[in-house]
Amino acid sequence: MIALITGATAGFGKATAELFAANGYQVIITGRRKTRLDVLERQLKEKYQIKVLSLCFDVRNAGETKNALNSIPTEWQAIDVLVNNAGLA
Repeated sequence: MIALITGATAGFGKATAELFAANGYQVIITGRRKTRLDVLERQLKEKYQIKVLSLCFDVRNAGETKNALNSIPTEWQAIDVLVNNAGLA
């Protein structure tokens, strides 16, 4: 199972990514902050022994969003769950 979580670098998105990982999902995490994505990816892989794909982009930018989503490798494209969490508080 694959879950894609936008805005995964903090708050609800991060907690959601951890919950799916704890339940054995492979996760695609997205966010604007590359450093935070890298840290979260490493933590999820180490703690839950799952595969993680990080995509760094800003959902407010349609071009970036389209490019990032079009770059998802074939083996990650059968997404079972989308948590569309990204946005400004």
